[in-house]
Amino acid sequence: MKIVSITPLLFDAWVKMRCALWPDYSETDLRGGAGAMLLDTAKHDVRIALMDGKPVGFCETSLRSDYVNGCETSPVAFLEGIYVDADARRTGVARALTAEAQIWARKAGCKEFASDALLDNTASHQMHKALGFSETERVVYFRKKI
Repeated sequence: MKIVSITPLLFDAWVKMRCALWPDYSETDLRGGAGAMLLDTAKHDVRIALMDGKPVGFCETSLRSDYVNGCETSPVAFLEGIYVDADARRTGVARALTAEAQIWARKAGCKEFASDALLDNTASHQMHKALGFSETERVVYFRKKI
């Protein structure tokens, strides 16, 4: 396995994996969001996992300066998204991706690495715990149209 920074040659494979992770969004929207991240590499980091030269996973990390639930410092490295193809799971891909993200975060001056997951996404909760994250709180967001 090899972990690399995103390159133009890997862009389409990254977008395809983003579509698998976030199927409720259109490919157009996810492609646009990916392009926007690449325009601000000081604030965003994208790593791709390769097995036998084939992209099998990605990790997107951002620097957040606003309040991040459960954190005490700023900026905070935030795991915006992580995905590993089903046939490559449980092989250390997610661990390798997040290890590289943490190196980037430390170089950016971060002391904390945060993430989130939906309340019912227990597989994600288990993955986060396996990667060394600890749960800080549970939140339900509300809104009201006015």
